[in-house]
Amino acid sequence: MTRSGSLFLGFDVGTQSTKALVVDATRCCVVARASHAHAMVQGLPQGHQEQDPQQWLDAIVQTARTVLAQVDGQRIAGIGVSGQQHGCVVLDQEGGVVRPAKLWCDTATASEARELSAAIGSPVPTGFTASKLLWLARHEPANWVRVRSVLLPHDFVNRWLTGESSMEFGDASGTGFFSATSRTFDPVAMAAIDARLPAMLPPLRAPGTFAGRLTAAAAAALGLPPGVPVSTGGGDNMMSAIGSGATAAGVVVTSLGTSGTIFTRTESPVIDPHGLIAPFCSSDGAWLPLLCVMNLTGVTEEVKALTGLGHDALTAAAAAVPAGSSGLTWLPFLLGERVPNLPEATGSLLGLRPGLLRPGLLYRAALEGTALNLGAGLDRLRGLGLLVDEVRLTGGAAQNVLWRQILADVFAVPVRVLLEPESAALGAALQAMWAVARAAGEPDRTIDAIASPFVRLGDLVRPQPRLAPLHQALRLRFAEQLERLHPGAGSG
Repeated sequence: MTRSGSLFLGFDVGTQSTKALVVDATRCCVVARASHAHAMVQGLPQGHQEQDPQQWLDAIVQTARTVLAQVDGQRIAGIGVSGQQHGCVVLDQEGGVVRPAKLWCDTATASEARELSAAIGSPVPTGFTASKLLWLARHEPANWVRVRSVLLPHDFVNRWLTGESSMEFGDASGTGFFSATSRTFDPVAMAAIDARLPAMLPPLRAPGTFAGRLTAAAAAALGLPPGVPVSTGGGDNMMSAIGSGATAAGVVVTSLGTSGTIFTRTESPVIDPHGLIAPFCSSDGAWLPLLCVMNLTGVTEEVKALTGLGHDALTAAAAAVPAGSSGLTWLPFLLGERVPNLPEATGSLLGLRPGLLRPGLLYRAALEGTALNLGAGLDRLRGLGLLVDEVRLTGGAAQNVLWRQILADVFAVPVRVLLEPESAALGAALQAMWAVARAAGEPDRTIDAIASPFVRLGDLVRPQPRLAPLHQALRLRFAEQLERLHPGAGSG
């Protein structure tokens, strides 16, 4: 495929940080890694979640310089970029950023999402890009009139790297104005936003191709030779699917980060009539039905901030608390929620009695509440025909042993952690390797064949049979409390 020992560089531009890693195509392993933190725009009203895209580029340069100090940059044969989905980057006529990017977790556009859903006749989740554009047109008309280009976060990074603008099917299918079934932009949805929108969108690139090649300016900034190919990349979930081995049917993955996702690869679209399971395209030529909850590690971070204890100490204290958290039920909707569809909801801690406001109890309630919400989503995927025999766990929170056991008990199937926690950055590097192989005359080499040697799994964590009746009761209690506080939310 490539010269012996060729290296591939993958970036993952997330909400909290950018990660970079370098993989060795010959040894099938990661040989360098780095990360650089991001900050949110401060002082915004409730529901607004924004970042300055320039800091993503700064983080790309910083992490690239760090990993390239560990390897020979002349051996980098390809670059891939993963990016947080649904973000909205708007550029002016000169290619300058018009305003900070609204992110996937921004819920200030809930009313625009409802309006678009009614106009289009199909659900548009609040987090998707479409509602952000309509919000911008309504609330910042002076900015909107300046907009000439609309990009997603990973598209913006690709543009800086290559000098060319493009989108690919996977990330585009999370915009709300793209048909995952036909793999084309949706003219009805675009018209409901603004008649100018089609002219603002870049061309679509097919999976396994290049977004372009590294420009001289970007190469100098990174410390690489110009001309290195940059693959199309994709959304973080699509890249995580590649990096976790969901490149073949039957592999179900749960990603545990700021948000929580559950996804699997299918050979045809999976359509949820209520729109809660996203019918995404994958970034390798198939489809990726996906559940996303907005509240995961942010909930445990709140307990950490409240108590002043570290996660290790809190986990140890929570492990001493029996399953069920002494009757506490945490509906963990601190940022609102996507599934269930409650963008304007707040969190609720129910069942409080004297003596229960203890660190271990609160932490276990947070672990159980987020797990139960994910479990309800997994049941929804099962209801759409997904067969689940085992779930792979990835993301930072997958390293928490207690959380893994709780997820196995709630999911009622074994779970197995992926040993590489940065599956999105790994997937980006592997997609670049696939694109380079195809360009080198190996069109039949599948993404699964490329990814499989890099996917390493930890020990299996099995559900505890003796606790199965208790966890079934907890699932019912969670559903009942959800229905009591948010009638109809649990049914779609």
